[in-house]
Amino acid sequence: MYDNSDPRAQLSSTVKPQAMPESFAPAQYAKFYETPPQQEGDFGRTWLARGQNFIVAFTEATPGAVLSRVAQPDEYVLLLPDAMTAAQVVTPDERVAVPGLHVAFIPPGDSSIILPAGGRVVRLFTTRSEDLAAACANAPAYASAHPNIPQFAPWPDPPGGFRVRSYKLDVPQTGGRFGRILRCTTFMVNVLDARVGPRDITRLSPHHHDDFEQGSLALEGAYIHDIRWPWTPNMNAWREDEHEYCAAPSLAVIPPPAIHTSRSVAEGVNQLVDIFCPPRLDFSAKPGWVLNADDYPMPGEP
Repeated sequence: MYDNSDPRAQLSSTVKPQAMPESFAPAQYAKFYETPPQQEGDFGRTWLARGQNFIVAFTEATPGAVLSRVAQPDEYVLLLPDAMTAAQVVTPDERVAVPGLHVAFIPPGDSSIILPAGGRVVRLFTTRSEDLAAACANAPAYASAHPNIPQFAPWPDPPGGFRVRSYKLDVPQTGGRFGRILRCTTFMVNVLDARVGPRDITRLSPHHHDDFEQGSLALEGAYIHDIRWPWTPNMNAWREDEHEYCAAPSLAVIPPPAIHTSRSVAEGVNQLVDIFCPPRLDFSAKPGWVLNADDYPMPGEP
């Protein structure tokens, strides 16, 4: 269902055909710009929202802010989307400078992120971080597990063990690659190219995922998320189509197997980051798509 110019049209399914689900979860929308933060203090303000397996922490940090985790159960993500926002990541074993326009993967255990100039900061955690999961604005929506999503399992540990690894985002686009994709043991992050102006509505990309959620984090501009659920023999499971307007900053969580596409609608710059937890096999199987594939093996690789 992709336009022929879309690199995802090359994908072949890595999922075996499944029976039609009997029930569907609703989409989740967290519009940080119109709700109070879940955390506030000398560090600044943080909004928290979640999917089945993942948590997004969006922080407007004050200069000198320190964002710490103690006994973090697994690897987490630091995204610095602005060139002027740099950080120092400190663990018991190292201190690593992470420039702006970078993604860093931070090991389990104790760690601190120091932001000398403040700025916008995005962190991604699995819902194994129970303190953050409980604090999410939409935590009640996940009081019961959502259907059609397997239990989370991390991917293999990196060769040589965990350490802070950072990767630049100002990577030139090349033909046939979709966005800027990075992965670790817990997440795949795709920082999509910014769009200027509204998307051409004759070249949309409606598609679905059989068994994983997609988080779409709007960093700039505004989007309409168009979502349609399948019809089943049981009409009680049907859901109305949604066409949800979300300006930045915001998070949309798109459940499987809903058909979806997102279209930029602001006249200026629009930018999305797609979030998958754990990483996607189909994207990982495409040579050259995952920029740091040599650092993190796929399941089954030596």
